[in-house]
Amino acid sequence: MTAIEIMDDRPESGCYKVDVSRGGHNGRVSSEWFSRPDDEKYLSLSDLYTSVKGRADQSRTRTVESAAIRVEAHRDDPEKLALILPDAEAPVAPTHWSFGQLGSLVGAPAAYLRQLPAPLAGINLQYGLTNHRAEQVKTMEVANGRTELRAVTGPDYGRIYDHELVSAVQRIAGDGVGDTRWKVPGVLDWSTGVYNPMVDVTNDTTTLYASDRDVFLFLVDDLNPIEAGTLPDGSPDLFFRGFYCWNSEVGAKTLGIASFYLRAVCQNRNLWGVEDFQEISIRHSKYAANRFAHEAAPALANFADSSPQPFIQGIRSARERIVARSDEDRTDFLRKRGFSKAESGKIVETVLAEEGRPPESVFDFVQGITAVARSKPQQDARLTMETRAKKLLELAA
Repeated sequence: MTAIEIMDDRPESGCYKVDVSRGGHNGRVSSEWFSRPDDEKYLSLSDLYTSVKGRADQSRTRTVESAAIRVEAHRDDPEKLALILPDAEAPVAPTHWSFGQLGSLVGAPAAYLRQLPAPLAGINLQYGLTNHRAEQVKTMEVANGRTELRAVTGPDYGRIYDHELVSAVQRIAGDGVGDTRWKVPGVLDWSTGVYNPMVDVTNDTTTLYASDRDVFLFLVDDLNPIEAGTLPDGSPDLFFRGFYCWNSEVGAKTLGIASFYLRAVCQNRNLWGVEDFQEISIRHSKYAANRFAHEAAPALANFADSSPQPFIQGIRSARERIVARSDEDRTDFLRKRGFSKAESGKIVETVLAEEGRPPESVFDFVQGITAVARSKPQQDARLTMETRAKKLLELAA
């Protein structure tokens, strides 16, 4: 049963109360939101697709002998270098990213080369290219007013274009602005604990991004919240589905998709109350395109069309499975699962403070573990603890 069916007092605006003290916290989307300038933000999937597809249409890739690449300093601008590729009609200008890739491939630190005068940097880079052991490199060039070198990779780099990922998302999410159930998320009001899914898509709220080196998208199904049990006060514990995905056609990162359930998204695009986090990633190796077609794209479609019942049943099973009735039981349960004495005590104390009673069920312990994880300043330590909580929840299902 969905929350829409049971919440007769829900405002016409579609807002609903959530409890973000439960579940995990995920700051990946917030990091993207915070670091993106306005020219990397898009207000619809159509606009995003048009941009990255147009860029790809203006690009070409080829494999060349590294020793055949010539480096020259501009006579009229001694601060810049240009590359002359085999059979090219004109020199190409490396982007900041491709210059770094080129330096890495030939063993010449790009940060050091950038500090040198262009003629001297060119001599060092030319030496590296001429003596490059791999002999072949794959280039990606784009003509957008002037010809730029967008990427330099090894010859077996398996490129998945950014527009291919955006297109796969469009097949399930349309424009991503409410024309399907999948949309840019709403906003949590911290003062009231009320989540409003109906927020205008602007540069301040959008979660659709692309730069000259990557693409990142985050969408949710927050108009259709799911009830998976109740809170201590008897009100429904509400979730909705979400996913984010990313790619870089120039080798800056892998392709990846993460799906999960969550309770809210705040103005800074932090994800709160995250449960059942699943992630797959694909390196841009030789067979990356096939893996995207046969693994990533179907996984995205399957999640979009899947029933929430397995998740709901898992939460209910964890709530119903009582594993501790005494302080000794609680300590033994946690210590047997690798938690230290100090961690065990903090987990029990956290549940007692938030729930008004000590933990008894698997779900109680999972909520306590994730709450303690949120307090850890080191990301690795936080993720490790959240992973242990997830495994505990899976065992109860």
